[in-house]
Amino acid sequence: MKFIWSYMRKHIWAIILVLFMKSFSTVLELFLPYILEYMIDTVAPTKDVRLILLWGVIMLTLAILVRFISVGANRGSVRIARKCIYKMRQDLFTKSINLSGDQMDEVGLPSLISRMTSDSYNVQSFMQITQTIAIRAPFLLFGGIFITLSMDTGLAMVLIILAPILLVAVVIISRKGIPLYDIVQTKLDSVVRIMRENITGIRVVKALSKEDYEKRRFSNANETMSKSEIKASVVMSLPGPVISLAMNVGLTLVVLFGAYRVNKGVTQPGVILAFLSYFQMILMGVLILNRFFLNMSKANASANRISSVMNQPEGLEKIEEGPKAPSDDYIIFDNVSFTYNGSVRTECQNSGSAFAGGSREKTLKDISFRIPRGGSLGIIGATGSGKTTVLNLLMRFYDPQEGHVFIDGRDVRTYDLDKLRRLFGVVFQNDAIFADTIAENLSFGREVSHDEMKNAAWNAMAGEFIEDYDDQYEHEAAIHGANFSGGQKQRLLISRALAAHPKILVLDDSSSALDYRTDALLRKNIRQNHDDATMIIIAQRVSSIMSLDQIIMLDEGRIIGIGTHEELLASTPQYRDIYETQMGEV
Repeated sequence: MKFIWSYMRKHIWAIILVLFMKSFSTVLELFLPYILEYMIDTVAPTKDVRLILLWGVIMLTLAILVRFISVGANRGSVRIARKCIYKMRQDLFTKSINLSGDQMDEVGLPSLISRMTSDSYNVQSFMQITQTIAIRAPFLLFGGIFITLSMDTGLAMVLIILAPILLVAVVIISRKGIPLYDIVQTKLDSVVRIMRENITGIRVVKALSKEDYEKRRFSNANETMSKSEIKASVVMSLPGPVISLAMNVGLTLVVLFGAYRVNKGVTQPGVILAFLSYFQMILMGVLILNRFFLNMSKANASANRISSVMNQPEGLEKIEEGPKAPSDDYIIFDNVSFTYNGSVRTECQNSGSAFAGGSREKTLKDISFRIPRGGSLGIIGATGSGKTTVLNLLMRFYDPQEGHVFIDGRDVRTYDLDKLRRLFGVVFQNDAIFADTIAENLSFGREVSHDEMKNAAWNAMAGEFIEDYDDQYEHEAAIHGANFSGGQKQRLLISRALAAHPKILVLDDSSSALDYRTDALLRKNIRQNHDDATMIIIAQRVSSIMSLDQIIMLDEGRIIGIGTHEELLASTPQYRDIYETQMGEV
């Protein structure tokens, strides 16, 4: 609850106003049955029509005033809750995009999505009802008991006996519900994960006719979550029938005991009617408390999940002084070894983040290489050999467990992350095209002029098809670039990487959908127009990297060959096998 209050206290004066309005309207509401009793037992026997009408108008005015103030308080609570949850979502989103690779692997993307959506909704609902029904319940409960005691102590004893029993039941059952709703939210993460996997991979699912299999997989996760939700709901719904039974028993006792007292002349008929109203108000207060504790159980579980992300430490802290670079080369990997902390490989690459979890065996082992300023490096190797991991360490999505990574003579840990990553123009595997104009996709919020954007597009062999559209760079891209071919998407992504004239250009298997001629022309354009950029290309095709200054052959996280194309052909059998297979020289 401290976490929720940390956002609400910034609106303390507005909350106090809402609480005052809701309290005032509830107090006025408590007077309505009292006025009714007074009209029946005192005003009506006088048979004074004018007096009866006067009290009727007073009662009607009071009822309208109660409703007007209550509506105003409800609107105020909604407005405050909306502002609080807006700030919370903004903070959660900011924290999420700044998580380190290890932290992202630990939390999981589906879990972040459910925390941003369903968890924040639970917290918002609690913030809202806390300002309205939570303050209304005590006034109805204790105010009703106080007034009934002043009217008829004997009848009031029925309420005094029942109310504490109901309150204790509500509190005990609500405490049982908090851990159950925590389980529900955890199960929801699995549902979101499967849903996300199927939405992003829908074409693969359809192509392999796996719809029935995925339906069963989703159904199992959905059923598991539903069972957890039903269990939590059953536990938290127990007070409802208990309160309803108590209400009916209490009403019966009030009527019977009241009729007996009226018959004895001890009390008045109006008191009985007022008691029935107050009895309903008191039990309504208990029901409201039950609803409050239900929402509190959900909100507490959700707030704990959100705060667990918000309280994550800085995963990649900047250090003030790092080790000295062993040479004057622009990019240096010095005996780097690395392993992912996750035990299962994740699919975060689909989001364009290029984060990937792996086994606890070393993903990279004693990696060393150097690239001079303006030089170029190609990386090739089998799937899972550690190619993308090299880029993850270079851009500091992760830090190596052993060794050091240097850029421009500085350990990458000494850079501000924002300044470090502004050095790069990068295209990852399965990178993202956003549902926006081509211009916005290319500029991507950076200060890129239209001419720079246009030049980048032509250098990436994308200018021709872009300018064939009637609206050219204002042409709208569909979600994930669904209205572009695979080759068009890759050329747009390379255009984005080139647009800001990066000092380091990183292309991770970014030309796999291009034909050989387009790929060759694209590389020629980059060499001619971005010759000052230090370039790293990861590829499956030998033809994409054979002209680069230096090539690394990776196998199971180790460098098994390094040198020019000709040197690797002579010294590395695995590289020669790939070359001969791809070039038809087998």
